Amino acid sequence: MISECRLRAEISRCRVCRDAPRHGGSLPHEPRPVCVMSRTARIAICGQAPGIRVHNTGLPFNDPSGDRLRQWLGVTREEFYDPALFAIVPMGFCFPGYDAKGGDLPPRRECRETWHAQVFAEMPQLKLIIAIGQYAQAYHMGNRRKASLTQTVADWRDALETPDETGRIVLPLPHPSWRNSGWLKRNPWFERDLVPELKRRVQKLTSNGK
Repeated sequence: MISECRLRAEISRCRVCRDAPRHGGSLPHEPRPVCVMSRTARIAICGQAPGIRVHNTGLPFNDPSGDRLRQWLGVTREEFYDPALFAIVPMGFCFPGYDAKGGDLPPRRECRETWHAQVFAEMPQLKLIIAIGQYAQAYHMGNRRKASLTQTVADWRDALETPDETGRIVLPLPHPSWRNSGWLKRNPWFERDLVPELKRRVQKLTSNGK
C-alpha cells in the first residue's frame, strides 16, 4: 500500500511532458494528470487521454462520451466513479492540447513510457481491461490487434476467450464519442451483440467480488 500511495503522489506531480518532453514539443499548458488506481477493482477503463473538460474538472470521462460509455457498461455514474469497482488508466494522463484543426492531439507517449508498467504492476487483481480506441488497443493488445479498429472490435468474442500473458481479458471498444455515432450505425452488431455481453461481464465483476 505504501508503494501505491507513493506512486499516486509521483503521478500527481508529474511534469515530464512539459519540462522534459521526449516526443515533440513541450506540453503547452500546466499538466493535470488524471489516473484512478485501485487495489480492489477488477475492471480497468483504459482510454486515450483527457479532453479539455476532464482537464478542467480532474474527473475522467466527465463529458458526453462518459455518459455513453456508462450506458455501454450498464453502470450508474456513482458506480463508475467508485474506485473499489473501476480503475481508470488512460494512455495519456494529461490533456495533450489541440491539433491545427481543433481536434485533440494523440496521447503523450511520455506517460506510457514513464508510468504504465508501474501502474499495472500495482493492480494484479484486475481481470478485465477495457481498451478504448486505437492507442489503448495497441498497448494492451499488441500483435493481437487487427488491421483496423473495426476489425479489432469485431473480433471481440475471440478477445473474451483469450487472456493476455497476465491472465487478464482485454476487450476492445471504439471511443464512445458522439462523433462515432456514424460508426455505430454502420456496425449495428456492436450494440446488438457486444454491449449486452459487456454489461453481463461488468455486472459479474462488480457484484460483491463474485
